[in-house]
Amino acid sequence: MNRKKILYITALAVGLLSASCNDQFLEDKKLYGVFDENTFQNETQTGWFIDKVYYDYYYGYKSPGLNIVGLWEDRTGLTEEKGGMSNLINPTKSFETSDDCSQYYGAKLGTSATNSPYTRIRNCNFVINSIDELGTNVSASFKTTAKGQMYFLRAIQYFDLVRMYGGVPIVTTVSKATSEDESIKYPRRSVTDCVDQIISDLDSAATKLPNQWNAANYGRFTRAAALAMKSRVLLTYASPLYNKDWDNPANDRWAKALEAGLTAEKELTAAGYGLYGSSAKDWSNMFLVDNTFCKEAIMVKLLSPNTTVAENSSWEKTIRLSNQGGSGGLKAPKEMIDLFPMADGTRPTVANGYNDFKFFLNRDPRFYRTFAFSGCKWGYKSNPTATVWGYRWQYTASGKTAFGYSDNNDVNSPAFVRKMTNTAMDNVFEYSGTDIFEYRYAELLLNIAECYAVTNNIPKCIEYLGKIRARVGIPSANNYGIGTLADKYAAIEACLYERRVELAYEGKRTMDIQRWMLYNDDASANNNTCAKLGISPINGTSRTGHYLEYKTTLTSNTDPLASARSTISVDPDATPAVFAQSLQDLATFYEQNFVLKDPATPMDNDGLGKALKIGWKQRYYIWGIHRTALTANSWLEQTIGWLDANNAQGTFDYQK
Repeated sequence: MNRKKILYITALAVGLLSASCNDQFLEDKKLYGVFDENTFQNETQTGWFIDKVYYDYYYGYKSPGLNIVGLWEDRTGLTEEKGGMSNLINPTKSFETSDDCSQYYGAKLGTSATNSPYTRIRNCNFVINSIDELGTNVSASFKTTAKGQMYFLRAIQYFDLVRMYGGVPIVTTVSKATSEDESIKYPRRSVTDCVDQIISDLDSAATKLPNQWNAANYGRFTRAAALAMKSRVLLTYASPLYNKDWDNPANDRWAKALEAGLTAEKELTAAGYGLYGSSAKDWSNMFLVDNTFCKEAIMVKLLSPNTTVAENSSWEKTIRLSNQGGSGGLKAPKEMIDLFPMADGTRPTVANGYNDFKFFLNRDPRFYRTFAFSGCKWGYKSNPTATVWGYRWQYTASGKTAFGYSDNNDVNSPAFVRKMTNTAMDNVFEYSGTDIFEYRYAELLLNIAECYAVTNNIPKCIEYLGKIRARVGIPSANNYGIGTLADKYAAIEACLYERRVELAYEGKRTMDIQRWMLYNDDASANNNTCAKLGISPINGTSRTGHYLEYKTTLTSNTDPLASARSTISVDPDATPAVFAQSLQDLATFYEQNFVLKDPATPMDNDGLGKALKIGWKQRYYIWGIHRTALTANSWLEQTIGWLDANNAQGTFDYQK
């Protein structure tokens, strides 16, 4: 029987918690005073505890657009990938007080643990510090891998705390919760101190974990993942948000990030990791490699199709159109449709032959695997040849004007996301078991390319970007369409562009915007990265939607194309000649029947239909600490830019 059908899938990179394990034991471990030798009585019971730690970290990670361990909120709406005016980018809202801050940090320890960052760190500390002494019935090899997993988990929790707050207190021991012990009043440490701790933990994890686990333990954290995470952490640390000297090619942080990336690439390649496949079809299918080793998947969250106790993916249900049994689809803003390169790798400009009405012609092969659109094949198990349609028509009835929608699909974009979809699944999509690839080998190569760009090694930067493009079939001419990069700033921009395409809708764009501060330039905060890179700030822009609309106003609510469209179906899996011809046929069909129309309500609006433009504030890049935590831990400094519990200006500088 498939392991996923009988086990409770609990965490990224595994966390398998048997539904029949000792629930009372796990319940006891929620209390602060009960860490003792009974926890490590044997390997089975120790495994329960380890799996519960995984569970606490990663339960809720059900969609690739989520990030920040334990928080798992969807921040895709803060990027160009998805429309809708979230609070943090709403220009009519402003957050500055400690009451406005995220409560992710947590408040204080109590008699009963809550699943907050420092509780998770505490559980890791317990295993790291105690298993050798207390685990008398646990083998040495089990202890080693147990500690390796906990070092890894502690590292990624501190990494996410740094991403949220900058420097935070570093705690590596298990202390008794008390208000009287001055020694546990840990102050906020510098970002450098925190990164040093994170890298130390990842180094420790790398010495204790295998490059791959056996089939029964597939998904647990590995040595390969620890090496790759070093690359991600050090790349973030070298980026402008944390690094005032980022523009110096000789800056030591970039050198260390490059070294970590190259080391990871060498060791992961030797261990059997690499880019999966040699075509866009392979690129699409790799996301469906399920419950078994995939060479591209460095970190993976296991999910299950089980309809009872298992944790299911929410992605497939979200992105499928209404007539397919989905939630209505994830509508692609025009800014995303217009983003992807042409088939030869060049940018989509009029000069390069791009037409935003016939947007599907001659595009990067990844475009057809990332988006669906009216007239393309997008099936599922019981209807594998289904062709999707998402257009509307205007009609008049009883003197009133109204709209009808093809197959009842009311979608305010001519394209909708299909990436990471499973066409072999039937349309009960809420029980999708498609795993999430949290860290792919492609990201590692992009990390390396970016380091080469900043250090002004443009040929090597292009070489690594070329590896990403060659895999999906973009021809090598003109540097895979990248062309000649004039300087390091153009090279950095090329790297960020490639990340937007290759990693679209995988939850990475939020992190890239944050670490490069791409919402705005602000001289008072020493933020000029947009100007340096030649990128327009995101602030002042909006995500744009359009309806694909039938040209002629009708006199009844009847689909005017129900018959005419029956011969249309664009299938990216068809032979190249057939695929190319079907795209041309679809373009003719569009020209004959459709126009693009603005929706009555813009994608980005104030909730009452008024259009808004993105208005992010500089202080949002790094959050302040919430009042509850500041009050419970009065020695903690508030972040500069935020007000503390007494409404005084914060003093903690995360860039020192």
